[in-house]
Amino acid sequence: MNLLLASAAAIGIVGAGVLAVQTERQAAYQQASFEEEAAIPAKRLIIGLDISKSNPLVDDDQFAAKVAARIANVVRGLGPASEVHVRTFGSYDASSNNFYYDALISSRNRPEHVAAEIQKLIAGTPYLVKSGKWRSQDNTNILAFLDNQSESIGCAGLPTTVILASDGIEDSEYTRLERHDAHLPAPDGRPFRGCAEMEILGIGQGTRSPMETTRLRAEWAHWAQAAGFGRFLGLNDW
Repeated sequence: MNLLLASAAAIGIVGAGVLAVQTERQAAYQQASFEEEAAIPAKRLIIGLDISKSNPLVDDDQFAAKVAARIANVVRGLGPASEVHVRTFGSYDASSNNFYYDALISSRNRPEHVAAEIQKLIAGTPYLVKSGKWRSQDNTNILAFLDNQSESIGCAGLPTTVILASDGIEDSEYTRLERHDAHLPAPDGRPFRGCAEMEILGIGQGTRSPMETTRLRAEWAHWAQAAGFGRFLGLNDW
């Protein structure tokens, strides 16, 4: 009996020792991970979701999932004190686009957690529209959305990237870019001076025309440079 008790006690001690080592290793890993992440400079990410009817994001589950995965990967790479802002746009009507999501990356709100939430949100866009939680829009006010973001959030203080999940077809009182002879108007000054990058994911999607995609990409590249962005990226697919 004494031998059995001694053996049980020994097993308990060994088990506790293994658990302590595992806990210590996990804590050390988390600390090392946090220190590594702390070395990543903070950034600001503005994500615009185009829920106008022309954009495949509103009704194509596979495309929405693809956009969601790409944007989530960007969010996962953010360091502490980075900002993430998600907005919807379409018609020039605040009541139609009242969704917003804001997050600050920290040890308690880690990038992988924020990335998972945003990926689920974007991938679920077709469902949100179909179920009526989000209303698909008849117009596409990309320029007005960008103007509002430059005023409300801007580029000051942090390197800022703007990512639009959009087909890039401005359809507003500014211009009707679906017309082959239409052009984007020049920006008023350089509202995004100092912003690192502007991206449009899905530019030309739905047109089924590589020539239209090229034309739209050229229009937005010219506008982004004039507006002050350091770089422009327009992807139809990836």
